[in-house]
This record gives sequence, C-alpha cells and structure tokens, in this order.
Amino acid sequence: MSQAKAGDTIAMHYSGSLADGTTFDSSQGREPLEFQLGSGQIIPGLDSALHGMEQGDKKQVKIAPEQAYGDRDPARVQAVPREQIPADIPVDPGTQLQMQTPDGQAIPVMVTESNDTEVTIDANHPLAGQELTFDVEIVEIK
Repeated sequence: MSQAKAGDTIAMHYSGSLADGTTFDSSQGREPLEFQLGSGQIIPGLDSALHGMEQGDKKQVKIAPEQAYGDRDPARVQAVPREQIPADIPVDPGTQLQMQTPDGQAIPVMVTESNDTEVTIDANHPLAGQELTFDVEIVEIK
C-alpha cells in the first residue's frame, strides 16, 4: 500500500473536537473530505500529521493553536460606533457579520457585545487559540 505524500489526493473521515470534548466538525453522515495533501487546503498541523499514513489507517491527532487557526489576536477585536452599522443589521451577540477592508476584501466577524452606542466585533477565527483534536481515518489515497 502506498503512504500518503504531498500532492496525493486524500479522502478521509474525521471528527474534530475541543479540549472539553465538544465536537466542532465531523464528516459523519457525509462523504469523506477530499483534498490534496500539502496544498494548504486544510490546517497545517493536520496536513503534516497525515503524511505517511496508509489507506485504512486511523489516528488521533492533537494540534496546537499555532498549527491550526493561530492564537487569538486582541487587535482583531474592535468596538465600532453603533451608528456606523446600518439599523437593519442585527447586532445581537453571536451574530456573524461580514465587514469589508479598505481594499474591498470581505472579512467574517462575530458580534461579541452591543449596546446603544457601540458594537464590539471579533475578527479572530472562532477556533483561534484552541488546541484541536482530530480523529481521522484515511479512506482513500489517489
């Protein structure tokens, strides 16, 4: 059997969980995830952990934040004056919005706090700063 290497297309089933055991994503009940190993399509820590695995192999992998979605960056949390957000846009905590950078790039943000005068938004990835655990099974290597 061949071992997974950069450039191979991998099909895998996976389940991702947080340190407290909460599952944040899983391929259970869906088709396996397909991607090209070494292409940057999945987080770096998981990509590197799959090298050398063979079809049918199963593994549990713990991935530190710097090899996943990075550490939380306090500079990516900002308070915005409420009047800068259109009145018809909901600003309840937990609401996901999309902001635009000066060069036109769309950035997903989450509302963390809001009141009559300002809205606090967080542009960090929701999984930033978290150690992630993945249970993976290689279904196919192409």
